[in-house]
Amino acid sequence: MKEGPDIARIAALIGDPARANMLTALMSGKALTVSELAEEAGITIQTASSHLSKLEGGGLLRPRKQGRHKYFSLANEDVAHALEALMGLAAGAGHLRKRTGPKDAALRKARVCYNHLAGDMGTQMFDALMAQNHIKLQGEDLILTDKGTHFITTLGIDLDSLQAKKTPLCRECLDWSERRSHLAGSLGRALLSHFETLNWAKRDQNTRVVRFSREGLQEFERLFEVDVRRR
Repeated sequence: MKEGPDIARIAALIGDPARANMLTALMSGKALTVSELAEEAGITIQTASSHLSKLEGGGLLRPRKQGRHKYFSLANEDVAHALEALMGLAAGAGHLRKRTGPKDAALRKARVCYNHLAGDMGTQMFDALMAQNHIKLQGEDLILTDKGTHFITTLGIDLDSLQAKKTPLCRECLDWSERRSHLAGSLGRALLSHFETLNWAKRDQNTRVVRFSREGLQEFERLFEVDVRRR
């Protein structure tokens, strides 16, 4: 028997359509109940419970119990990155589940990817941070520069608390719709949360779409202006 990671098992877990739909629903970063995930997958609660047990056993989900309800979320950021990468592969190969429409256009513009900003606005923010030398690649690692530290602190984000966490501060995530990187890691999550606190952006409760207010869009463009030719 060959040694090494068993990617076939993980691929089989993700590959079932019902399980794939449930995992995609959890990309919003929200924890959902069995009944909510069953509705997302279009299956019965009993069948959903069976699927969720398999996903939990495979290390893809983290269950949490609160009162009488049991909630599920993605196990960690690595799972979210893997799912986003698979979405990119599927979109690039033309494997789309439905025709594009208004909802799809909104998802491509700005959406939540495991609590950080993705879509066109997510990649624009990443490109701007790179162009302004706020973040840079150091070997294979993405780091926050001294200039970036000043910029983030000026925004009012507590960097000390972010750096104290075990998760990476900055991380690239390949965007499925843009096929370029957006910013993940604790800083990516903190920036989206900052936009929401300022009422610049609001998550659609029924989708992964992030909608920016007029003021929020103006402030976003001011902070993360990118030369179109560079994109």
